[in-house]
Amino acid sequence: MIKNINLAWNTRHFWWFKATSRTKARFARTTLGSFWLGFSNLLSIATLGIVYGTVFSVADFKDYFIYLGVGLVIWNTISASISSAPDLFSINSENIKNMNIRPIVYTLEEWSFQIQTFFQSFLLVFIVLIFFKQQLVYNLVLYSFFPFLNFLLFLYWVPLIICLVSVRYTDFSQFVPIILQLIFLTSPILYRKENLGGLSWITDYNLIYKILDPLRISIIEGQFNFKFGIITFLINILGIYLSLFVLKKQSNKLPFLV
Repeated sequence: MIKNINLAWNTRHFWWFKATSRTKARFARTTLGSFWLGFSNLLSIATLGIVYGTVFSVADFKDYFIYLGVGLVIWNTISASISSAPDLFSINSENIKNMNIRPIVYTLEEWSFQIQTFFQSFLLVFIVLIFFKQQLVYNLVLYSFFPFLNFLLFLYWVPLIICLVSVRYTDFSQFVPIILQLIFLTSPILYRKENLGGLSWITDYNLIYKILDPLRISIIEGQFNFKFGIITFLINILGIYLSLFVLKKQSNKLPFLV
């Protein structure tokens, strides 16, 4: 773990620059550049807010748009991280076979790319939501640090585990989009938890929702469950340790698997 942390720190400029270059190349010929990330999310939030707000007979559309907006931006980042995970090493297969670069560097590049994408999208959405509720700024500064930390740690080790499993068992990657779609439909993102009724127990076993909901609550309501945050943090640390341990075990075999 210590060696991996040292390697991550010593190569931080390399993998962060590679992620930044991917972001710039993504919108190289557009006028608005990375602002398209925020605009696309705003369009989705507005459309889904009107449709599902009407379907669920929402009384206060303002609160619903804030609830939906924060939840959807967080979900999109988690979903994108997990969706891209199975192909992470196969995309970099030529480099893995021909260059002496530790596999952890590719995982850090993907992680930083998803973080950059999230903040570029979140910033514009958050600025718009402030017009509905100025308290969000205060809540973000005072209550969201720990949930954000857990969110960022989760974005690293869960996609890495999925990546390592998919490299060994290629059929597993076919289940990832299906599982993500089922999780999305059964998670209180487009609707509130109360709408699940007797099925609300599903959220107790939804790992993604356990990361998403505390962050959303801290931003919207200014509440943070310290005990649950500590437990989540310890689980994240354990997840990172296990994922890096498995990565180390598979590193020598990767050129033959990708």
